[in-house]
Amino acid sequence: MFGNEKVTLSNGTTIPVLGYGTWRNTDPKECVEGVKVALELGYRHIDTAQMYGNEELVGEGMRLSGVPREEIYLTSKLNNSNHGYENAVRTIDESLEKLGTDYMDLFLIHWPEVAGHEEDWAEDNIETWRALEEAYEAGKLKAIGVSNFKVKHLENLLPNCRIKPMVNQIRLHPGVLQTETVAMSREAGMAIEAWSPLSPIPQMLEDDAIVKMAEKYKKSIAQLLLRYCLDKNYIPLTKSVHSERIKENAEIFDFKLEQADLDYFDQWEWQGDIFL
Repeated sequence: MFGNEKVTLSNGTTIPVLGYGTWRNTDPKECVEGVKVALELGYRHIDTAQMYGNEELVGEGMRLSGVPREEIYLTSKLNNSNHGYENAVRTIDESLEKLGTDYMDLFLIHWPEVAGHEEDWAEDNIETWRALEEAYEAGKLKAIGVSNFKVKHLENLLPNCRIKPMVNQIRLHPGVLQTETVAMSREAGMAIEAWSPLSPIPQMLEDDAIVKMAEKYKKSIAQLLLRYCLDKNYIPLTKSVHSERIKENAEIFDFKLEQADLDYFDQWEWQGDIFL
């Protein structure tokens, strides 16, 4: 079911190209079981965040899976209320404790502009990043990066950091391409992770061309969207608590989209709200 595909980050570490996300997975039984099932099915990339309030549950699911820690790529992200050097230093350690591990494979600043720092977000990001750099140098974090950073945020951070971000995790799917942000991130050596890659499904169910496309490939629209990410060299983060869907979302390594279909997705217009 799974390919062995990984992306090599700028520091030489590697990250699996498909991630299991845990946003809104706060029901204890569902969250633990979802992580456990995902790992049992072959996922090796688990994404959580301080903001999600489920780091302890994710850690428990990892342990119950029986998969060795060193085989799991684990990501968490800094809560908006934990910005600032001292807060970030403290809460990185708290995340490690909640997850039950002595290192995270990747840690991100979750959002660049947060409450209380509307006016000084530029300085705030630089100071917060300093804490991530130190935790990286101490071996607590194997890679560090950012999330939801646009061009202006990158233009501020990149000249003011000793260690460059290795990842930018942003919303990406047909209709939300963030072309300039993707280009700048890649120019700076960052890998691109795509959150909410399946958002267009309800609208796409009404698109005859996409319904026919799914029939042609004998795949679901969800699988087409996840394959779209892989074909665009994004790392998609997909979430579900249902074992059948978790399995289906991983069955995307046995086909590729034709260029005409990639072009159709690139030109497709999203009618929903854009929460960035």
